[in-house]
Amino acid sequence: MTERDAARVLAHPEAAEIRLEGVLHALSDPVRLSIVRDLAATEAELACSYFELPVTKSTTTHHFRVLRESGVVRQCYRGTAKMNGLRRAELAELFPGLLDGVLAAAAAEQARDDG
Repeated sequence: MTERDAARVLAHPEAAEIRLEGVLHALSDPVRLSIVRDLAATEAELACSYFELPVTKSTTTHHFRVLRESGVVRQCYRGTAKMNGLRRAELAELFPGLLDGVLAAAAAEQARDDG
């Protein structure tokens, strides 16, 4: 790894450091929850630029940082793109049913709002 690549490595909590209150805080914001819903809908990693969010670029950066620092997503650079993946397996092991329950509740709420 070159010095430049090392500078671009993002800090993530180890699984043992992920706290329930941090995950709940990250998932409590509608913008962050929409990011998680998009990530949950695919096995692929998605670039930050994939997401069309109703906020400024600096606010988008903040939302991704909250998700990363809480342990909900893992981010890495691929060239100039910052890629995002949901830490689904780790979250399921730490908090069984939490992510699936939150995603199901968000889908039900969306259906109510649309209907």
